[in-house]
Formats: sequence, C-alpha cells, structure tokens
Amino acid sequence: MSQSATQALQAHVDVVEETYEFCLAYAAKGVNAQMAVSNDKLVRERLEKMEATLAKLPASFLALAEERGSESGDRYQAFIEIMRRDSAAGLAAVQLVLAQPGITSQMVDNLNGMIHLRALLTDVFLLDEILRPNAAQPAHTPPAEDAKQHVHDSGGSPSQAPDVGQGGGGDSR
Repeated sequence: MSQSATQALQAHVDVVEETYEFCLAYAAKGVNAQMAVSNDKLVRERLEKMEATLAKLPASFLALAEERGSESGDRYQAFIEIMRRDSAAGLAAVQLVLAQPGITSQMVDNLNGMIHLRALLTDVFLLDEILRPNAAQPAHTPPAEDAKQHVHDSGGSPSQAPDVGQGGGGDSR
C-alpha cells in the first residue's frame, strides 16, 4: 500500500525539522576540525537524510496539491515554486557541508544560520501547520484568548505586556 501525499509530505517535514534541531545541538558541542574527522558520523547521517529529503520535498507538496483537487492546486503553484528554489538552495548548502572531510560545530552553526536554510525552514513550518491544523498550540505560543486575558490583566496593550522570558529583570549572576 502506498503512502498518501499527506503522509509522505509529513515524513519529509519531520526529517527537516528533526535535522535542524539535531544540528542546533551539534553546533553547541564545540566539535573542532581535529575532532570532526572521527566524530561527525551522526551529524553526517542526519544531513545525508536531509539531503535525500530536500530533493523530494517540492514534489511531495505538489502531490498533496494534486491529491486535494484542482481548486486547491492552482493556489498552491506559486508556493511550490518558492519551495523548489528554497529546497535547491538548502540542498546545495547541505551538500557543500557533506563534501567536507570533517563536519565541525562551526560549519553546522553557519549552515543553520544561512538565510537559504532559514527560508526553507519557514516553508517547512508553514507546511507543518497546514498538515496539522488541529494540533495543540505549541507551549511557547499562548492561545489567542490567553494572550488577550494576559494583556487585560496587566492593564496594557499587547506591546506593553511584560516579557515573561526576562525572569526578575536583574542580573542573575
């Protein structure tokens, strides 16, 4: 039995998201050139999986558009072209990193920071939302009603709401 277009696209989205998250952790490890020659197996495997996925991602999204019917298909075409360009740029960057004899943390950090990969990630995050319309809100994004209540309770507008990530406002050292 073959996968539906939705399942295939979701699998590709998951690979891109999981690889990005893995690469964030790898970048923080401080793997230098000497260490990378013998210690980059896991990041190399992840990037190779992403390489294979990026080659298939636009076609998977096109298949989803076709599966959803002709009315939706026309509206998807412009984004499919954007995804093709972003996937090609991301693929070129991933392939460049994979061509190196050792993959350092700094290489991966630079790969993660590339505008081309960021554009691709934003594409993938949008696809993920399209594929999971009924998913629970992420923990870092309060539902709209909670956000409105927070603003009301603080007596201000959304731009005046306190930054919950700032702790007590003082230096914690």
